[in-house]
Amino acid sequence: MALKFAKMHGAGNDYVYVNGFETPIADPAALAIELSNRNFAIGSDGLILILPSDKADVRMRMFNSDGSESEMCGNGIRCVAKYAYDHGLVNKTEITAETGAGILTLQLFPNATGKVSKVRVNMGLPRLKRGEIPMTGPADEQ
Repeated sequence: MALKFAKMHGAGNDYVYVNGFETPIADPAALAIELSNRNFAIGSDGLILILPSDKADVRMRMFNSDGSESEMCGNGIRCVAKYAYDHGLVNKTEITAETGAGILTLQLFPNATGKVSKVRVNMGLPRLKRGEIPMTGPADEQ
């Protein structure tokens, strides 16, 4: 199967990005495992799908190299914003992105050539209590 993709990195996290506006992926978890192998494939920290959203300008689904789905990645979402703008999926410099962690707002800074050179994301307040972070075990006492 031929697959059109981009490989991008943000501050060291490298992912394979697929434009889900154009290419549907039937089993993204399996594809993430296959593509992420650094010895026999593209090699990456995982797979990120850039998808349409009925709640935001774009939607991000992120799969780790082991196939597990994560809520979000700050470095990954900045690359989603750059891809979406540079490829004409959005045409404004402040966008929203639907993620497993909720809807985030991103500011895009295009350079003189019209391509995004910097992205700022509002990640919201950090979740620091055990009960707020997906993990096993009892939640913190209040």
